[in-house]
Amino acid sequence: MTAVATELPTCYKHPDQPAGVICQRCDRPICPRCMNQASVGFHCPECARGGAQQVYRGPAAVGGSTRAVVTRLLVAVNVAVFVLGLVLRFPNQSVGDALANGSTRLLYDGGLAAPFVATGDWWRVFSAGFLHIGFIHLGFNMYALWWLGHEIERAFGWAKMLAIYVVSLLAGSLGALILSPNSLTAGASGAIYGLLGAIVAVYRSRGVRVQDTPIFGILVINFIFTAVLASHISVGGHIGGFIGGFVAGYALFDLPLKRRDLPAVAPWLICGALGAVCLVASLIVSSSHGVGG
Repeated sequence: MTAVATELPTCYKHPDQPAGVICQRCDRPICPRCMNQASVGFHCPECARGGAQQVYRGPAAVGGSTRAVVTRLLVAVNVAVFVLGLVLRFPNQSVGDALANGSTRLLYDGGLAAPFVATGDWWRVFSAGFLHIGFIHLGFNMYALWWLGHEIERAFGWAKMLAIYVVSLLAGSLGALILSPNSLTAGASGAIYGLLGAIVAVYRSRGVRVQDTPIFGILVINFIFTAVLASHISVGGHIGGFIGGFVAGYALFDLPLKRRDLPAVAPWLICGALGAVCLVASLIVSSSHGVGG
């Protein structure tokens, strides 16, 4: 059977099956039947059996990237902002204290809370996604961003990865403002949960049940984690980010297959509109929690 040339690749071993991810070693697209989970990402059967094979440029052929530049840049920005927070700490506050609890001046000046947004600090809806409360918070989020971001960017390119990330970040901020408007919220968790949502959308677009993929276990663990630690984390940020990422993923990966008559720019316009709606909705939600609101 001849593989159909589409934006979404088919498995190199099973041309009649849509690919789920890209092999982390040889860069070839593989379907769920061929996935072998590794310490980072998935390997195809050949690489799993015999070590590194000949290098193929699969991601480049479908718009992906072997270097995941945007993912690395996002990790670098988050780490740089955290270090800046240690420098711009409160008077008489030690670096050790700032590392332990993350209560820095930068967090209070850029963290998300409805009363601050209502008084004009609209940019907190965005800036909060690059702030973290302590080193452990930063470490967990950056590990997840590195792993999930590489998967998406290597398979589909930096532009789609960035679009999903920004939409998810804004959707996560909206969710946090809805469920915990008066709490000071920070972290990249909303955007990271959005990457999970986008991966679910990718599987859905290819007719693959999420229950049959390795990502299902990760989803279950993360949502159990969210439920158990609800009093210590932003549940709204996680849920909002996941929904935003799923919708962005649907627009970028599923909709073009169902509506082939749509202009190529349509998915990008949908993502832009979704981000704008989340921003405006965040301002509206915050307005009722301002001084005297």
